[in-house]
Amino acid sequence: MFVDYVNITVRSGDGGRGKVAFRREKFIPKGTPNGGDGGKGGDIIFTGDLNMNTLLDFTLNRKFIAENGQNGGLNDMSGRSGKSIMIKVPLGTVISDKETGEIYLDIQEENKEYIFLEGGKGGWGNAHFKTATRQAPKYAQPGISGIEKHLNLELKIIADVGLVGYPNAGKSTLLSVMSNARPKIADYPFTTLFPNLGIVKYGNYKSFVMADIPGLIKGASEGKGLGLRFLRHIERTKVLIYMITADSEDYEKDFEVLKNELFAYNDILKEKPFLRIMSKKDLLEKDYNKSYFDHKISSFTQEGLEELKLIIAEKLKEIERPLYIWEK
Repeated sequence: MFVDYVNITVRSGDGGRGKVAFRREKFIPKGTPNGGDGGKGGDIIFTGDLNMNTLLDFTLNRKFIAENGQNGGLNDMSGRSGKSIMIKVPLGTVISDKETGEIYLDIQEENKEYIFLEGGKGGWGNAHFKTATRQAPKYAQPGISGIEKHLNLELKIIADVGLVGYPNAGKSTLLSVMSNARPKIADYPFTTLFPNLGIVKYGNYKSFVMADIPGLIKGASEGKGLGLRFLRHIERTKVLIYMITADSEDYEKDFEVLKNELFAYNDILKEKPFLRIMSKKDLLEKDYNKSYFDHKISSFTQEGLEELKLIIAEKLKEIERPLYIWEK
């Protein structure tokens, strides 16, 4: 099951209390203060995991509470620090505040640890408060409380190429023949219910990542069909491929509809380079503007697929860096 949006609650641990204690030994009736410090509360840490591709695990566990620090002890013994919680998320996960929408983190590197919430500091024991004029302080600090946050986790898949088109445009079929991905393929609309990723290999040990996005329809940016739910995944791609079927009544109109839905969702998509590809060319029954399309697919021959891979690769070479990266 593919899940790309969840709400969770996280809380760092409270710091332990400092101890009020005095040295007690035979023949020393008025011992010095020796109360220990409280331990630090556990942290909340996020890290990216390349082996995860969905937020499904977070639908089963939505609360992450780090351990509190222990209280200070006798004989200047400090309390143990609370255990931190490491939360693993898929690469491409955006972490934001549930109430305000403020973006805190954008996880794009594997195994890099982000300390999101630090645990509360432990309080000082009364040994810290001894002075020349106050020999027996009966006061110790309480620990600092941890911090609680209500978060949105939003997964935006990271891919070099995104396939965009109407339902049944042939996106899943193209991905299946160009990579080892095995998306569901059928002859009815909205067969693809979640994005599929595939690694496309070409040339001498070269490759790029291609994503098959569920089909868009007019009004997708307003919530119609499945578009609004999955348009977020388009933001990460470097190159867009618009797939338009050969039996379309108006190629330019279909292209404009798809393009306008993307732009209505996010203006930044206007800056992305794109290719127009005609799919199902064997269904063609009328003349068309040959210069309008960058490539035409009639049958998935090895020669035709290699040509398409090189066309996409050349487009990717024009980009020195990703066009759109969330910034904190």
